Amino acid sequence: MENIKIFVEQLIGLTGLTGSMVPVLRHVLLVLIAFLLALLAGLLCRKIIVPVVKRLTAHTEARWDDVLFGERVLVSACHIVPAIVIWQLLPLVFYQYPVVREMLTRLTAIYITVMTVRLVLVFISSIKQLEGEERSARQQYLYSFLGVVRIVVFFVAVIVVVAIVLNRDPIKLFAGLGATSAVLMLVFQDTIKGLVAGIRLTSNDMLHKGDWITVPKAGANGIVEDMSLTTVKIRNFDNTMVTVTPQSLVDDSFQNWNGMQQGEGRRVNRTVYYDFRSIRLVGDQLRKSLISKGYFKAEDIHAGMVNMTLYRQYLANWLACHPLVNADMTLMVRQMDPTPEGLPVEFYFFLKEKEWVAYENQTAELMEHIYAVTPDFGLRIYQMFPQQQ
Repeated sequence: MENIKIFVEQLIGLTGLTGSMVPVLRHVLLVLIAFLLALLAGLLCRKIIVPVVKRLTAHTEARWDDVLFGERVLVSACHIVPAIVIWQLLPLVFYQYPVVREMLTRLTAIYITVMTVRLVLVFISSIKQLEGEERSARQQYLYSFLGVVRIVVFFVAVIVVVAIVLNRDPIKLFAGLGATSAVLMLVFQDTIKGLVAGIRLTSNDMLHKGDWITVPKAGANGIVEDMSLTTVKIRNFDNTMVTVTPQSLVDDSFQNWNGMQQGEGRRVNRTVYYDFRSIRLVGDQLRKSLISKGYFKAEDIHAGMVNMTLYRQYLANWLACHPLVNADMTLMVRQMDPTPEGLPVEFYFFLKEKEWVAYENQTAELMEHIYAVTPDFGLRIYQMFPQQQ
């Protein structure tokens, strides 16, 4: 810095100015040089350092360095460099004006603090780009921790700015916060509860980003889009967004369909009601009809059998052999307690397909076959007709 001062004095000597104009010209030149050096430092950072770092990260196979040292992070860091240059040169430029120097030094320090906070926030945001469609438990722990870091950074930045404005030691201000800890706990109670609830959700493997969940009390039925310290965002299947707190998920019940999606099949549980008046013993005509249509062989139908028994046996075998059904999982065609609406028969099985649209289409296809073969067994499905007036 002394070399800059000598250089300015030499320039003034070359101009031949004397008297009261010398200090004015000296400060003008020093301000101009400080501004040019700060501008040059910013340009060097953006035009040389940023491209070099980007080329280095592009030549590596790892993805994390491309994200963590991406253009947004590097450009945010470059915004701090000119301010640091100005902060270092202020004592040289305004050495004859201590009041102005002190004021500008504080303003520059506040700017550096704010831009440093911005850099940290951009860096934290870039970490989210490393996530996949589904967030693992380790990633969720990291995400929750980064949420706490964001709050701590904001809190520390406010204390540092206040200390700069008041010209006080930040350490002393931090030491004086012990008396206000109760107030801080009250202010950040939602954040603290959210952190604890988030840890419980992930440590017990209850919820992850990308899971399909149902929260009846909140009217939510969709995919978890994001999880933070204070909110869990759920995109319903009608594309509406529902926001709930992690604490509410821990305190109340919710349904996570992740086990079904990762399992061997998706359950189908349908109940059909049959008219009691259509249930009867198998006669010769019905026996011949079932044999001729290929439902059974002659030796499979014995005397005294009931059409409902044959119906259940046929459908159980048909479902077990169907390529859409996972026969390795539970499969039942069972009779339930009689009701005034008829005899309920439950069809309980698992489809191999788990994707919603295809699952519904395949379920409908199987149930439609069940409805269609019912008359061949002499059975009638119960149907309530409106009373005629």
